[in-house]
Amino acid sequence: MFFKKPTICALFCIFILLITLVLTKGDGAASEQISGPHFTDIIVTTSDTHLLFFGELKNSLTPQMVEGLHSGIPLNFSFFVELERVQSNWPDKEITSIEFNHTLSYDTLKQLYSIETEELSKKIHTVKSLDEALPLINEVNGLKIVKLEELEPDQTYRLRVKADLHKKTLPFSLRRVVPFVSWWDLKTDWHSIEFMY
Repeated sequence: MFFKKPTICALFCIFILLITLVLTKGDGAASEQISGPHFTDIIVTTSDTHLLFFGELKNSLTPQMVEGLHSGIPLNFSFFVELERVQSNWPDKEITSIEFNHTLSYDTLKQLYSIETEELSKKIHTVKSLDEALPLINEVNGLKIVKLEELEPDQTYRLRVKADLHKKTLPFSLRRVVPFVSWWDLKTDWHSIEFMY
């Protein structure tokens, strides 16, 4: 009987300690998640002729943005991509700067989503659900940054990308009716990737 009480007490303490560690680890993982819009899966690669960029936005839509979209107000995502050559002891040299838009709109009568992507010669996709629309508006697939002949071998380059997520300009009369549109202006930070060509 003398040994059972400490053993039960010790097991109880170990059990409490394990629960505490699991809960603490869960809180830490949650705090490490990035909130707000941000880029993931940034890839810079080459084709036979061009330097290509791939990337995806996460957390790009707020509930207010979805509400406005379903009220017939289009959303505009402006993407900014910059490529520069990193030069030691000198200012970095800008190679190119590209800006393009993705526009998401909703037809309330047909209940269809339309996504216009400017970098693909203003290609328009039409889908039936928001789940189908999100990858189309959030992803940049194979954007041609620059011709390979414009890059110097064995040099370090930095590609920077960011996005502004905002409403299209509304008529003044609608601004009073739909006050939540002021919450739509979101921006990502600049995301950079350095590589050697």
